Amino acid sequence: MLGSADMMANDHDTVLATMTFNLVAPAGVIAPVGVQLRYDSRNPYEISMKLNVGTDGQVDWVIARDLLADGLIAEAGEGDVRIRPRLDSSGVVVIELSSPSGQASFEVNADQLADFVNDTYDVVAPGDEHRWMNVDEVLSRLLSHNL
Repeated sequence: MLGSADMMANDHDTVLATMTFNLVAPAGVIAPVGVQLRYDSRNPYEISMKLNVGTDGQVDWVIARDLLADGLIAEAGEGDVRIRPRLDSSGVVVIELSSPSGQASFEVNADQLADFVNDTYDVVAPGDEHRWMNVDEVLSRLLSHNL
């Protein structure tokens, strides 16, 4: 008989959402960018973002689910990803991404992001992430990448 943790590790679910992030250029010009957010209970701590950058294809980012949730209500993040509500109480969240190849600032509808985060909580409740991890699988992935 399988224990509840084993059952969770084998009963995975995915949440997908497509939305528009508004890229804010230094001159204040705004350009819409199509983004797909993906949450998979196999990786319960992370959210994948695929940003459609037109003819250049797409840019992929992985961020912590907790960071996205925290950034909906207060400034969050210290490194390459920073998320915060816009100061004017407009219902907009600012997501700033930095990498060696550049940086970008996006404005996103806070309600849409909150709906997505809440949908992920329906799949894996906050604090239950560890119950969805397959430790052997995670260790195997880490060791295969020599981390």
